Amino acid sequence: MLTKRVTLFAGHYGSGKTNIAVNYAMHLKKEGFPVVIADLDIVNPYFRTKDSEDELKKQGIDLICSEFANTNLDIPSLPQSMYRVIHDKSIHAVMDIGGDDAGAVALGRFAPSLTDENNYAMLFVANFFRPLTRNAEEAFAILREIEFASGMRFTGIINNSNLGEITTKHDILSTKKEAEKLSQISGLPLCFTTVESSLYDELKTESENLFPLTLQSKIF
Repeated sequence: MLTKRVTLFAGHYGSGKTNIAVNYAMHLKKEGFPVVIADLDIVNPYFRTKDSEDELKKQGIDLICSEFANTNLDIPSLPQSMYRVIHDKSIHAVMDIGGDDAGAVALGRFAPSLTDENNYAMLFVANFFRPLTRNAEEAFAILREIEFASGMRFTGIINNSNLGEITTKHDILSTKKEAEKLSQISGLPLCFTTVESSLYDELKTESENLFPLTLQSKIF
């Protein structure tokens, strides 16, 4: 996948986009890019990029998120520093977009600037083990809802089908056809399939374009 200055991850609630965003930001940093990760989810979900704040700081990655992240307050607000993603062209930014069309609305205020610059990748994260995205047709419906709400078009797909810590090699391989079908009906490329790091060696000879993940821990 060609690296763009801004990479956006969006998908259905529970698709795993936040974990991918964190891992991808760390990947870019290892590649030598100056990286900022921005949490655009304005309603407190179960996982947040802030859960990985300490690890991100250790690697020199700046985190932009609501001051109410990891609190009991669900206040729909974004910090002014979020506009750094738009104005600072010296950085590579990773953006974690809120789940479904409701969460994608917040992206709308940045859509014109991102579209004008035309140096972004917007990736749809699909997990075919989640309710409401059990197959390509259901996932495609969610994809279109997010596009409509955000005012932006996706440029690619990520197959992040998993069952958390109990995911097996077979689980991942069993979703390959559904991911390819989603790619076909949407007209978007399947950019990569994620796999938990411990399964990477088992799968690298059986599946192309794998992206190894370290699972994010939740701060309670």
